[in-house]
Amino acid sequence: MSSSSVEDIPEQCRDLFTQDGVLLKACMGRSISDLNSIGMLCIVQNTDSSKCIEWRPNDLITIDSDTQDQEWAVVNTIGRRQRTLSGNMTSDYAAARARIIRIPIRDLKTFKCSRNNQQMQFSTKPGVWHNTFYFQHGNAEIFVSNLKNHVKTAKTRHDRNTYVVVEPNLESQELNRSFAELDIFTENTTDVVWNFVSNFKQRPYATTMEAFSKLNDIVIQFLVYYGNETMNGKRDVSEEVADLLTKSMSALEDATSVTRSDEYEVINVKPTLPPRPCIPRGTPLSTEKWEGLHDTEGRITEVEGVKQLIFRGGVAHSIRHSVWKYLLDYYPWRMTHAELKVLQKKRTEEYFSMKLQWRSMTEGQEARFSEYRDRKSLVEKDVNRTDRTHPFFAGDNNPNLIVLQDILMTYVMYNFDLGYVQGMSDILAPLLLLLGNEVDSFWCFVGFMDKIASNFDMDQAGMKQQLLNLQLLLTFASPELARHVASKDSGNMYFCFRWLLVWFKREFSHADIMRLWEVLWTGLPCANFHLLICVAILDAEKDVLISKDFGFTEILKHVNDLSMCLDVDRILSTAEGIYHQIISAPHLTDQIGVILGIPTVSAKAEPEAESEPEAEPDEGAVNGNNVTYNPDMEEVTLEYNGLQISVVTKTVWALLA
Repeated sequence: MSSSSVEDIPEQCRDLFTQDGVLLKACMGRSISDLNSIGMLCIVQNTDSSKCIEWRPNDLITIDSDTQDQEWAVVNTIGRRQRTLSGNMTSDYAAARARIIRIPIRDLKTFKCSRNNQQMQFSTKPGVWHNTFYFQHGNAEIFVSNLKNHVKTAKTRHDRNTYVVVEPNLESQELNRSFAELDIFTENTTDVVWNFVSNFKQRPYATTMEAFSKLNDIVIQFLVYYGNETMNGKRDVSEEVADLLTKSMSALEDATSVTRSDEYEVINVKPTLPPRPCIPRGTPLSTEKWEGLHDTEGRITEVEGVKQLIFRGGVAHSIRHSVWKYLLDYYPWRMTHAELKVLQKKRTEEYFSMKLQWRSMTEGQEARFSEYRDRKSLVEKDVNRTDRTHPFFAGDNNPNLIVLQDILMTYVMYNFDLGYVQGMSDILAPLLLLLGNEVDSFWCFVGFMDKIASNFDMDQAGMKQQLLNLQLLLTFASPELARHVASKDSGNMYFCFRWLLVWFKREFSHADIMRLWEVLWTGLPCANFHLLICVAILDAEKDVLISKDFGFTEILKHVNDLSMCLDVDRILSTAEGIYHQIISAPHLTDQIGVILGIPTVSAKAEPEAESEPEAEPDEGAVNGNNVTYNPDMEEVTLEYNGLQISVVTKTVWALLA
């Protein structure tokens, strides 16, 4: 039986990592009817400690979640939509389990991630791709990052997106051979690793420093081997390398605490973030500056400069009705005034054409169209409770509520796959309040929804992924707070659900939410900056949450009580400071870099094209200049004249754990 065939599924196994919103695109031995089904891709540890990659169809997940995922129901404010995802969906549990795909990690030979991070392929036999999966939200690199925690990989030179799994026994042999040949340790025997362990127990710090000090000779040999032309005009190589290593060892000693016991001493490396910079906010983009940014025909040529100004200080209210149309992709930045008039006329005709489609629907058509009926009913209910305390929407028979409903119903016709989901009226209300015009409000709403459509996925994959990313960012930026909320059964970050769903709409006043949204729409300074807004808010409340020992219920209540009590400028400044802390951290991981859209070291080093078919070791997560080290003790790297030399130490440290 092939590794991707259906096997007996162990009743007791543990999910090490899960990723929602993954479609099955191809699977050898499966019928066509099984393809294009949506599900969850997992890394699973079985009862016998073996691991596998597992894909589960959504109908099985739904059945299981009825009894196993009650926590999610606490914050599930999105109404369930009865939408058929594919023709092969079934509610029968046994049939759903039969469609599970399992790939034992011990059998995995090769996997590949497409450059747009939307597709992964797996092979258990060289030259044959057995399974292909499509990631709805373009986040396949997150799965790759987690998978690499369980297998040792090497990238092929002819395709930098393809990973070859290195056999563990070969890796162990190569490690021992490398230590012996390079003479890193005093003992020149095949048992060098175990001798190192023995020495470490007696004098760990000295043994470690002795081992790394011998990098000097290795680096010199490496540089000489790869060409002395890089040294022309420079001082003696050994002198420079020795300086670098001395500085590195001093830094390592400063960052290391030693705990002593009767038998041995343990070195604990505690990675810390750099100091958080205090970054003041700027002034809003003024009318004069905005008009000066247009050329004689109305084009805006310095787009990135405009976005920087908006990110720093927002937009003056007097020009928001114009600037927002650009930020929300209704108006292209480089269109002339004449071209914009043509576009606006075209969009107006398109809007009213779609509006006519639902306005002209007969009662008989509605009676035979249950899905349309359900969405219309949900829109009517939500509109009647949206921002009713604001004068613009207050009172009975308010015409602005009718316009709000008309725009939402027209969006149902514009995007029937998504339709209407609770929360969308909260997104639209400030747009209509500012713009007033029905057509302009609709197309700006379309642009906003394009940015956050994953918030309203039927299977909630987008929201779950964001909550997972938020948990990872909080753990990196504020580990003490992350540990506290995890100890109170709140590590899933469900208490931030409302923040993310409607982009803090219910946490700030109308004036402040306009400022926050326009800053976030710039896409600066990084991807997912809205998650750092969450981290900034939580960081400001850290002392209260920890000192009062809040549990799950108290955390949820405290977070909800922050509504309308937050300073938007302070939060933005703090979030930007946290961003600079993270990207400057020497222990920044690829996983965090992917979330924030920061190019990883391995990505930066990848050439555009390579012709050699050989595989090379994966560079892993290493940051900084000169001599650096990974906090997880995976490798020590020396950067010299543009060259990087890495010594892998993960296996040695694993023996000491």
